[in-house]
Amino acid sequence: QVQLVESGGELVQPGGSLSLSCRASGRTFSRSAMGWFRQAPGKEREFVAAITWIAGTTYYENSVKGRFTISRDNAKNTMYLRMNSLKSEDTAVYYCAQSARGVDLRTASGYNYWGQGTHVTVSS
Repeated sequence: QVQLVESGGELVQPGGSLSLSCRASGRTFSRSAMGWFRQAPGKEREFVAAITWIAGTTYYENSVKGRFTISRDNAKNTMYLRMNSLKSEDTAVYYCAQSARGVDLRTASGYNYWGQGTHVTVSS
């Protein structure tokens, strides 16, 4: 089993910045990649960003490209999402996920394990 715990979500003003963390424990050796998804109220869960664990190759959804940065610390089994220039439309519950196969990283079906989510609210 894999346990993923997100942290860092909070209320932030438009234009502000926030950093999320996702710490993994358990069967971390089966990890090929990790990703962030988000789900706004009344909307489908959507892909935000992903990173391959060994090479560190990154992928971003178009609306966050240039504003968000995904990274990981292999030694700490932790993934991060740095979010800058936040907009009200970034308001959502952010979930981290772990992929065993490292394929289909832009879709939820490409991931085997999910965290419980952390709330990000962008509002003045």
